[in-house]
Amino acid sequence: MEWLFTFCAILGGLLILMMIGMPIAFAFLLVTSVGVFLLQGGGNAFQQQIISMISSVSSFALVPIPLFILMGTVLWHSNIGKQAIEALDKLLGRLPGRLSLLTMASGSVFSALSGSTMANTALLGKLLLPQMEQRGYSRDLSMGPIMAAGGLAMMIPPSAIAVVLASIAKLSIAKILIAAIIPGLMMAAGYVLYIVVRSMADSKAAPTGSETLSTWSEALSAMARNLLPLGIIIFSVTGLIILGIATPTEAAAMGALSSFLLAALYRRLSVRMMIDSLMDTMRISIMMFAILAGALGFSQILAYSGATTGLLGAVFSWDVQPTLVIVSMMLVVLVLGCFMDQIAIMLITFPFFLPIINSLGYNPIWFAILMLINLETALMTPPLGLLLVIMKGAAPADTSFGDIYKAALPFVVINILVIALLIAFPEMITIPIAALSAR
Repeated sequence: MEWLFTFCAILGGLLILMMIGMPIAFAFLLVTSVGVFLLQGGGNAFQQQIISMISSVSSFALVPIPLFILMGTVLWHSNIGKQAIEALDKLLGRLPGRLSLLTMASGSVFSALSGSTMANTALLGKLLLPQMEQRGYSRDLSMGPIMAAGGLAMMIPPSAIAVVLASIAKLSIAKILIAAIIPGLMMAAGYVLYIVVRSMADSKAAPTGSETLSTWSEALSAMARNLLPLGIIIFSVTGLIILGIATPTEAAAMGALSSFLLAALYRRLSVRMMIDSLMDTMRISIMMFAILAGALGFSQILAYSGATTGLLGAVFSWDVQPTLVIVSMMLVVLVLGCFMDQIAIMLITFPFFLPIINSLGYNPIWFAILMLINLETALMTPPLGLLLVIMKGAAPADTSFGDIYKAALPFVVINILVIALLIAFPEMITIPIAALSAR
């Protein structure tokens, strides 16, 4: 059982460093360095570790990450994204819970493009909550959609988090992006249904009398000007991958190029806009690549210490159903979500989970999709989900944690139901993957 002591020491040290506030990349690097020194004696081992870390972020498969981020920053700084939201606002004018649906749509877009659910929760909380409070919306229909938007964003191509997960797990980026579409639509349908039914059941929760409704001609005109052109970017990314015309890297490049062309079409392409977009892209990309480099060393030291092999042996010594193993993994992720972000959870769990999934004969793409949904669910699961804490800081001063829990729980339940359906009917993920592989 020496592996168990090593496992607890490595993982425990990492968790302690993160809990005291050390940046994720530095925490991985410190734990890995100590592990290399104690287990391999340092010296040449340190040199080899550095070479491996450099190689990990030099992979061509990681190129879509900065390209997706660049696409998002261009749309943000050119105000094209804002215009699309305003057009969507006009289209939703006659639906119950209009602002709640708009909040979810805008939050999904921002989260998908930036890759940071927590940052977007704080941003949207500050920007949209006051407006919804002013119009008399209940707090469960104002805060809940903001927190849930990130979960939907992780399933919408292009999703930077999905690309990171595929890179960590060494899975096909194209298959991950395509496989996430159906579960994403299921989540979106559940969210919309809940908001509409909740708004219709209690008119005071989402009042419409104070909202200015646009005419159909105004709504259609706004859609033609500000929404339909975004279809160029959607086709450039998802469409080219589905049709088998382009690889994820090529599609990401086309998406970034399309965002610049769209900015030029709207006469928003300026030197200042380009500089701001490139600087934001560089800042976010460096952060993600630093984390990925640190994670590689972490997984290698786990394998060298025998912790990974020992854990696999322990799992297979249990006389339990494979489904219970999957459920246990989901519960672990829910617990970790109380004090970690999505990337940190992926980096810690996948070195252990993926060998188990492969050994049990499950499709790793299917499991990756379950992880994507569960990662966001974990962040808004009471009592200590990180999104709950962030929302508390962004919400009005008189907002209690009870109000936030009430807002989050319906969306947590919807996510759990989707996960349960995907476990019961894995064909909803595996069939689209098989169709893509047959091309």
